[in-house]
Amino acid sequence: MEIHFSPEQLAFRDEVREFLKQELPADIAQKVKLAKHLSKEDHERWQKILSKRGWYAPGWPVEHGGTTWGPIEKHIFDEESAAAGAPRLVPFGVNMVAPVIIKFGSEEQKATYLPRILDGTDWWCQGYSEPGAGSDLASLKTRAVRDGDHYIVNGQKTWTTLGQHANWIFCLVRTDPEAQQQRGISFLLIDMATPGITVRPILTLDGDHEVNEVFFDDVKVPVENLVGEENKGWTCAKYLLTHERTGLAGIGASKAALTNLKRIASKQQKNGKPLIEDALFRSQIAEVEMSLMAAEMSTLRIVAAASEGGVPGSESSILKVQGTEIRQAITHLMRKALGPYALPFLPEELELDYDGELLVDDYAASPASQYFNMRKLSIFGGSNEIQKNIVSKMILEL
Repeated sequence: MEIHFSPEQLAFRDEVREFLKQELPADIAQKVKLAKHLSKEDHERWQKILSKRGWYAPGWPVEHGGTTWGPIEKHIFDEESAAAGAPRLVPFGVNMVAPVIIKFGSEEQKATYLPRILDGTDWWCQGYSEPGAGSDLASLKTRAVRDGDHYIVNGQKTWTTLGQHANWIFCLVRTDPEAQQQRGISFLLIDMATPGITVRPILTLDGDHEVNEVFFDDVKVPVENLVGEENKGWTCAKYLLTHERTGLAGIGASKAALTNLKRIASKQQKNGKPLIEDALFRSQIAEVEMSLMAAEMSTLRIVAAASEGGVPGSESSILKVQGTEIRQAITHLMRKALGPYALPFLPEELELDYDGELLVDDYAASPASQYFNMRKLSIFGGSNEIQKNIVSKMILEL
């Protein structure tokens, strides 16, 4: 299996680098590199730039507005974007619900929703997790009862990322309470402006409003918003989650974070010398970097297999575990490098236009916030404990 880039792929990497150099707004790149807050408008501005170039939806078929990129080109683009400081694309529309609609949706659904995702008209969020159904997603209890040409939806979703901005939500709902858990679930597209929907904020450990609770009280959803067959939504859910977990490896983001960690360690002092020259701390950085190199090779093997027609399977669970543990380890070392300066946490310093006195330097504002926020990585997308169970069963056959 060839895991080295071909001359054509190296030329593509140069093209991506030049595009990012010319088109990525400097203020957005600065926010990303300093881990400052990104607004909805920042994400929309970058999306429009990518859409103009035709690079916003590389995983889509060309006939729907995608590219001719293979998995390797997409990997290169993701890695170079992270290195340049481009924002991570909000995935719920372009990378989550769109692939489900393309694979399982009707022609009318494709014609209705895909162009609106591509041009930024619609902002999507994900309605999967519930208070009693997280990693054990099949135990969800949100009900959808057929009533003529509509479903009547009642229930609650939680940890709905950026739901405060969304005008559409894709939901897993239970349409047959008597069926075996996975067989009684359906996949619905719901307009967030529908009467009966309430969104309540959840403040995370870092004090940010990133996630929400969403309540459904007698919400009427047209039957034509069902994707695929009734009671077979679990097939859609598994298809989506496999692709989500592969992306959670975050190799490009981890490389950029590791570079930032080394920058911080080179500026912080220990016994009159840069911290990065301390043997113990250097060994801890090296350990993380070796793990990252191993994860990257695993990713490239899966990407190479996908370029030859393979489909990400249980291997995506390995990448999810590896990638999230690496990103958490990097944030831990960032706080360790700053020592007591990592303790103060001023939310206003996370805004790019903050002009108050800095406690240390601009790089010291975000590590505490990042450390707290990154605790979620080993939980969402299916907890790492669940992923290890999948690996032991599906790969090791234990």
